[in-house]
Amino acid sequence: MLAPAATVLLLVAIPGIASAQSRPAGAPAFFSPRQPSDSGSYWLPFAFGFASSILAHESAHIISALVMGFHPHIGFDRGRPTIFSGIDSQRYPHKQFIFSAAGLTTQTLINEAILDIPHVGGGPIERGILAGGIATTLFYITLGRNGAVSDIAFMQRTSSLSKNQLSLIFGGASAIQAFRIARDPKYDHFFFRPTESGLALGLSY
Repeated sequence: MLAPAATVLLLVAIPGIASAQSRPAGAPAFFSPRQPSDSGSYWLPFAFGFASSILAHESAHIISALVMGFHPHIGFDRGRPTIFSGIDSQRYPHKQFIFSAAGLTTQTLINEAILDIPHVGGGPIERGILAGGIATTLFYITLGRNGAVSDIAFMQRTSSLSKNQLSLIFGGASAIQAFRIARDPKYDHFFFRPTESGLALGLSY
């Protein structure tokens, strides 16, 4: 299902203005670190990374349905664009569960890969990808938890897991990732930005 605009709003409360760690001479980097600024030199790549995470989420839904032999399609639920699985959840609850879990699972795995694979990173694209995964999970375990086409709601209906258990699984993974980001020097000021009068949370204008 398409993560609604509320996910983007959650992003505003999550990533701080970050000063990326400089890359040592000759060291390889998957994502080139840049100093954050008010210009598009930082925020445009950051937004690209965030959008890439959302695209991975939606692509995982589509690919999972296609692999299982179904025909997903884009429709509307109360005016909101939504990816429908094309799966009869009454006949194939397990396959519907796989479809519903694919998006959040993929974002979690991408974030884990970024945090686990040794590299010199911390640049805006990488930060955007990480923030996109965490923000989407945060949305689905809070505001989007009870929606008619919510991933969490569908997983609850097609398995023996409750919404609380599902929220703990995905939210717990994101919480651990956030903890790791907060302790990694290359992600300095990911959540908070130092100011003359203390710490600022989120973005400033």
